[in-house]
Amino acid sequence: MKKFGLIGYPIDKSKSPALFEAGYAGKYRYDLIENEDFTKSYRTFLEGYDGINVTAPFKEDAFRQADIIAESAVGIGAANLLVKTPAGIKAYNTDYAGIILSIIDGVLPEGGYGYFTLYESDLTTIKKILPIIYGRKPKALIAGCGGAGKAACVAAADMGYEVTIINRTESKAEDMARLMPQYGFSTGKMEDFIRLFRENDLIIYTIPERIPEIGRMTDDDFRSKGKILLEANYRNPSFSGEMSEMMEGAGCRYISGKRWLLYQALAGYAIFTGENPDFKRMDMIL
Repeated sequence: MKKFGLIGYPIDKSKSPALFEAGYAGKYRYDLIENEDFTKSYRTFLEGYDGINVTAPFKEDAFRQADIIAESAVGIGAANLLVKTPAGIKAYNTDYAGIILSIIDGVLPEGGYGYFTLYESDLTTIKKILPIIYGRKPKALIAGCGGAGKAACVAAADMGYEVTIINRTESKAEDMARLMPQYGFSTGKMEDFIRLFRENDLIIYTIPERIPEIGRMTDDDFRSKGKILLEANYRNPSFSGEMSEMMEGAGCRYISGKRWLLYQALAGYAIFTGENPDFKRMDMIL
């Protein structure tokens, strides 16, 4: 039986094993490989697994370790999936697909694709729809420059958003923009988070913790036509509790990291096995 798993730290509360079980009804094994040392986790993969998912803080390490880089990961510089092939270890980034499908899910009036369909037509469609919704070129704020943040920046740019990046270490955002000149990313300061949140149509929040600025936000910060907030952290979200009420009252569409997890898993599991998982069963457990 083929074996797959997840590396990262901490991952003890990850929903990935349950998603994999739902997708394949126990046909394949899927384990949590939890260790705060990437080298040890990677060795465990090499010694006993056919493929692994990769989560924080190991996505950039995984990218550097691979022998072959799939197109989905090249521009991002981070990988969330490694697979053994006859030619060596191949790295993919399915966060990119997960983000795009989550946003399409949030933008389309009917909502929800319900299957993995990331083709050029999807990007073409969303790039046509967004300027109509906003009456101009849409703008996106990406908070965080880790592996998920990098994927978010590239995905947002490919959907036609004008992208601004902020990070707690400002120089890291500047370095990221400099290393990806083809996208024309702008950078901002974390202290301006609330103003930038107001000014942008899409906010993708990938910082693991809640920054102090969030606690000072009011209803008006969430209020603008078609505003969407996608948060990566689904286990301990920063925008929860009374924030949820503010967003709902202001008309801001909140997309949980669970949708992102679902869509990136859908793409990744198919790469692992060559078989499409059962999306409906996966969706039911989230």
